[in-house]
Amino acid sequence: MKLTDNEIRDINKYLEEGKPLPDKYRFMLFDDKREVELVWNGKTNEITNTVLPFQTIEVIDEPRSEEQASLQQGLFDFSGRQISGWTNKLIWGDNKLILSSLKNGPLRQEIEDQGGIKLIYIDPPFDVGADFSMDIHIGDEQLTKQPSVLEELAYRDTWGKGADSFIAMIYERLRIMKDLLAEDGSIYVHCDWRVNGYIRLILDEIFGTENFLNEVVWSYFAFKRSTTKKFPQKHDSIISYVKNKESYIWNTQYKPHSPEYLKRWKKDVDGRLFRDDVNPTGGGKRIIYLDQVKGDIVDSVWSDIAPVNPAGQERVDYPTQKPERLIERIISASSNEGDIIADFFAGSGTTLATAEKLGRKWVGSDLGKFSIHTARKRMIAVQRQLKKDGKDYRAFEILNLGRYERQHYVGVNANLREEEQERQLAKKETDFVTLLTKAYKAEPIQGFRTFQAQRASRLVSIGPINLPVSRLYVDKVVEEAIEKGVTKVDILAFEFEMGLSPAAQDDAKNKGVDVALKYIPREVFDKRAIEKDQVVFHDVSFIEVKPHIKGKTLSIEITDFSVFYSQNTIDNISAELKPGGTKVEVVNGQIWKISKDKDTDIIEKEQLTKHWTDWIDYWSVDFDYENRKEMVRIKKEDSDDYEERWTGDYIFENEWQSFRTKKERKLELQSVFREYMAKGSYKVAVKVIDIFGNDTTKVIEVSI
Repeated sequence: MKLTDNEIRDINKYLEEGKPLPDKYRFMLFDDKREVELVWNGKTNEITNTVLPFQTIEVIDEPRSEEQASLQQGLFDFSGRQISGWTNKLIWGDNKLILSSLKNGPLRQEIEDQGGIKLIYIDPPFDVGADFSMDIHIGDEQLTKQPSVLEELAYRDTWGKGADSFIAMIYERLRIMKDLLAEDGSIYVHCDWRVNGYIRLILDEIFGTENFLNEVVWSYFAFKRSTTKKFPQKHDSIISYVKNKESYIWNTQYKPHSPEYLKRWKKDVDGRLFRDDVNPTGGGKRIIYLDQVKGDIVDSVWSDIAPVNPAGQERVDYPTQKPERLIERIISASSNEGDIIADFFAGSGTTLATAEKLGRKWVGSDLGKFSIHTARKRMIAVQRQLKKDGKDYRAFEILNLGRYERQHYVGVNANLREEEQERQLAKKETDFVTLLTKAYKAEPIQGFRTFQAQRASRLVSIGPINLPVSRLYVDKVVEEAIEKGVTKVDILAFEFEMGLSPAAQDDAKNKGVDVALKYIPREVFDKRAIEKDQVVFHDVSFIEVKPHIKGKTLSIEITDFSVFYSQNTIDNISAELKPGGTKVEVVNGQIWKISKDKDTDIIEKEQLTKHWTDWIDYWSVDFDYENRKEMVRIKKEDSDDYEERWTGDYIFENEWQSFRTKKERKLELQSVFREYMAKGSYKVAVKVIDIFGNDTTKVIEVSI
């Protein structure tokens, strides 16, 4: 398009002043045949292509057996109904990196060999006012679990700039999801009035308007409250697209006939319901019996599925939990038995549980450690029920991204030039280290790669704010400690990699380095807490176990579990409480119920954690740890081929477990006995997961 002199002058002026060009000039300058396009601040066509290796941190082959089993036989009852050939995958981490690694890494081939991903259902966080807190049961009381720092940062990334940052987040992920879908695959995106307009436009742009399938209205049952100058909100939208409109999976869904419909049918002498049907092409009437009609065809308005019942069996008290019947309809319509289903915002695992029950394979991921833990318990419960009912089920494994590339510290302006971003990043990291050093009562030091401070005789390494500390990070710290002759090390982190093996600390100890892992409390961001000396860095939890040996059999008893968390102080809680109010909080390693009398303002305190077992939500045993090395597939240099490398860790094979559910609060403290076929020395690993979803593992050696 030929520009006028005035238009050229205006464009040059915008460029000289460093201002963005108005949209009209963008369309004049660049040939773009799209008639409609969604544009937002910071839009880019750049897509993450990072490939990080998936590490297997736990395998659950099947629900535990109550009978004594032989290790020689793999501890599993082969007369069961476990299906081999594919292991379902539950992945902890940032789904952008997970999607990129699935798309471009070696796991892609494993997925393609199974026919590819046929269906993706996602329920992304579309509530601008939501958070990641959730309720945890302690006896008859409920404690509100605060979100982890990683979850808070992810939420700020998603909603930090309102709609702009949400759209940028979901746009990049949806583009990778499209690439992951099989050619006959479909995607369903669950949303509500806050973002459904954006989602529809984004999906139009990525999948093409011609591949739009449906906008389903889920009109759920709800108590209608009076609203100010608007109709009460009573539905969500589920928007679906297909990869290729010429070839996609579709199975028409039916629901039972309504009473009104059934009244139209007559009853014959045998009691069968029938009606006369005029067949315009067949030349007359014909008789149709009701049992020949499958049911009422499901249309795009679903008003027959209620939200999860607060007292329902499937409820796991997860904030955004959706009913299994809703997901069952989607999976049944757009996939077949044996297909792979994926959910990259897995939450409590509803999609995964439903897929398992319907005979589908699945891949699920979530950023929240507590979410992964909730889904793990749920999937084990599904396995147990399927086994009890004599139905097929599959093993599943818990994975994470074992190596992390350096990511930008949250708060760096993404619109700046790269060199300016690096300067901002460096300053943010310096400020963060200064804050942590002061809170830990340490002194800053220079001249080290991995250490930033010193406290008494121990050097201090501060992990990143936006990533979990991984085994690789610990290994680098130990490597420098040995190099510099350091024997005592503290590693501080908001989050440690799920399943971070105790072997990391054991290896360091064998090399002469005492490594202590300590959680950074949320209070470090409160200057008042630092000034009042209220910041407590607690150690990774401590486990004590007792082996019981009878001949060639072994049972493990858990005898102690210590934690030291703190979400607040009693003084702060008391000051915040209104007369007549109560609050349950963690204070100095115990859970307290704090109440303020409505008449006298007298504060009453009740300790809810009566025993160390109150902190345990789940524990499990691997009776032959170090039996299976953890291998990752790494791309060879200057080649498209991959090679397997041992990470130095072992896979935790979950062979027995006991855990609490909403309905069953009891916890067994001793496992059943397992038989070893040969005498010898064995390593046994015990994993404990506390009520906040944090896991701790202890390895002991037993002689049989």
